[in-house]
Amino acid sequence: MAATRLLLAIALALLLRPGDASVHEYRGLAFANKGNAFILHAGSEGLYAASPASANATAEDEDAAAAAADAFIRFDKITFRRPEDATDSVKETTSAKVQVLVFEIEDREMIGGSAYGGQKAICCTSDLAKLGACTEGSVIYRPSQVNPGWPQLFVASFDGSDLIATLPSRTIPITKTGMYNMYFIHCDPSLAGLGIEGKTIWKNPDGYLPGRMAPLKNFFGLMSFAFVVLGIYWFYQYMKSWREVLPLQNCITLVITLGMLEMSLWYFEYAEFNETGVRPKGITFWAVTFGTVKRTAAEVIVLIVSMGYGVVTPTLGGLTSKVVMLGGTFFLATETLELVENLGAVNDLSGKARLFLVYPVAILDAAFVIWIFISLAKTIGKLQARRLLAKLEIYRKFAIALIVSVLVSVAWIGYEIYFKSTDVFNERWQYAWIIPAFWHVLSFSLLCVICHLWAPSQNTMRFAYDANEFFDRKDNLSLIRPAPSASKNGWSISSTPDEKSTKNVSTVTSFDGDDEENKRE
Repeated sequence: MAATRLLLAIALALLLRPGDASVHEYRGLAFANKGNAFILHAGSEGLYAASPASANATAEDEDAAAAAADAFIRFDKITFRRPEDATDSVKETTSAKVQVLVFEIEDREMIGGSAYGGQKAICCTSDLAKLGACTEGSVIYRPSQVNPGWPQLFVASFDGSDLIATLPSRTIPITKTGMYNMYFIHCDPSLAGLGIEGKTIWKNPDGYLPGRMAPLKNFFGLMSFAFVVLGIYWFYQYMKSWREVLPLQNCITLVITLGMLEMSLWYFEYAEFNETGVRPKGITFWAVTFGTVKRTAAEVIVLIVSMGYGVVTPTLGGLTSKVVMLGGTFFLATETLELVENLGAVNDLSGKARLFLVYPVAILDAAFVIWIFISLAKTIGKLQARRLLAKLEIYRKFAIALIVSVLVSVAWIGYEIYFKSTDVFNERWQYAWIIPAFWHVLSFSLLCVICHLWAPSQNTMRFAYDANEFFDRKDNLSLIRPAPSASKNGWSISSTPDEKSTKNVSTVTSFDGDDEENKRE
């Protein structure tokens, strides 16, 4: 119950927090001291180049630029506020200013500088000012050789004792595809405790979805269609043989239904996000929840299938509570991670925060995999010992599918680690969507294999549990052995049972013969 309340509290907090999306709102954020500068990260998104007509709009004519640009970054009512308890000496300072730096990631080396080969600084120092490289108290940057007119710097100044400085609204057309970053920076320690309000709007030619997320909209549309096709196939088979459906097949039906709902909700979530620039957190919450329920149900189904439920054994016995406990813990850990990742900011979480949430999910996922393969090995061993060839064949195919999926998963995890470790600055952002998309494709492929192996049919019941198949042969022979008959000379003679007595074990079984033999001995 405590874990459930914690999950509900996290979900409620994320649903009520201000929207962090392509419309970046700044409220209650603080500047961080880094070197000789005070910095606030204002956004980071992949943006595609605007059309040629939009790119020709002049920066001086702001209204024309806003009307014509189909890819842009726009400032909207951004206000910086000094603390009300600022001293009079600070209020009288005329040089206090906040600077907004916007640059494409390839131009990152153009930011900052150092005097005489010393430590690199963001704000211009007195030594650099003496060299004529910059103006003391200003952000250091050099014009890009590749991207003329970039980086771009904008200034909001405090006039005299004013407590408020406003950044003029303007639109920056995007003429080059790239990963763009925005930072609010000030170099004046007297502005400690500076507050900020307002927002910036980032737009791509096709909508407000960030560039690295934009391809996922079409991907989820295709996945929704794929689940519909799978669902039509499965429900057709289900209705044809509904009288012989196994409990396991009902569980598979549930997973397919959850998958269709999840993919549809993700598609509508991305479509709404693309239209408004703000994530529809209600739809996002349900898409995450349906996806987590589907993933948990799939893990549990694969586990109980590996245990032979409904095929080798009619129940899970004492393991039921352990399976439920593992599944419930996995659901809570996964739901928390997915809610924080999808209801939070578009910008990536900090490394420590994400790892703190990823580790429990990874450990529980590994526990499922280990338990699945141990159970699968035992089940296959039982089927081999009883020579149940039809069931053995289907379990062997199931084992091959699981082994392939695990090997592919491990290989993809290795690639994902390589991708992220070699792309620290998100320069390959246009291909980042492939990483989450792959896991959806892999889970869907495994679901298709399971649907093929356990599809409802007229012969479904041959895969169901049958107690007679697992009756011990030694016990069977002892039960059909007839009682000894006495011969004329007093010796006991046992006769071999005929075929009829063997077939009708229940009618000829007798325990008196064994007891009589024991007494004589």
